[in-house]
Order: sequence, then structure tokens, then C-alpha cells
Amino acid sequence: ALGERTIFVDCDAIQADGGTRCASITAGYVAVAQAVSWMNGQRMLRKDPLNEPVAAVSVGVYRNVPVLDLNYAEDSTAQTDMNIVLTESGKFIEIQGTAEEDPFSFQTMLDMIKIAKKGIDELIVLQKEAIAQF
Repeated sequence: ALGERTIFVDCDAIQADGGTRCASITAGYVAVAQAVSWMNGQRMLRKDPLNEPVAAVSVGVYRNVPVLDLNYAEDSTAQTDMNIVLTESGKFIEIQGTAEEDPFSFQTMLDMIKIAKKGIDELIVLQKEAIAQF
């Protein structure tokens, strides 16, 4: 759909307290959507190459409780750390997790996925608002 074009997305986190990779993915989608919108306005594309929004969050287990968007202090002492990238329809692009000390249960993983999905749903609403302002 882009033809002979390639879009490179380079994100620099100026200030952060953890989650820079996930923030870059989430903001990167907005940048690409805005670029595609501009290209569509210039009649450079035959069809929209974007299927659906994409966002990412970090989740983890901190003091035995699943937590969304761990900050640096939480992340550095978390029992489990996981990054999840989903589409708006809930399809996985990436799920990557590590037990830092003790293994975590299947139920704990499901709990982390559930809070990740909720966080991603909220981010996608914000993405759509940002894209609509372009």
C-alpha cells in the first residue's frame, strides 16, 4: 500500500521513568498514522496501509500485585516484568515476559494480560484523539 516508500520511526525519550520502549511503540503509531493521513491527503496512496491501531504497555508483578506501567523503582525490583503489544481488536503483536526470581503462575500471566489490555484500550482512545487533531 505504500508502494516504493518506507517509513522509518525513530523515537528519542527525552525524559522517562521506565517503559520507554512501550511509549515509543505507542507514540510511533500516532506518528505513522499522521504521516499516512498526510500522504492520503496528497493522493500518494491507493489505499490506507494501516489496518488498526497498535499500542504497548509494560506490566509486572510488584510486591505480589500485578501493576500496569511500572516506574523505574518498581521495575528494578519487580518479581515479573512483561511488555505487551496489542492491536485495537486485541490481537497480540508481542508478548515478552520474564520472571526475575521465582516463576509466575499461568493465572498471574492472565491477570497481567487483562490489565495490559485495559491500559492499551485507554491508550488507543488517546491515540485516536491525537490523530484526529492532525
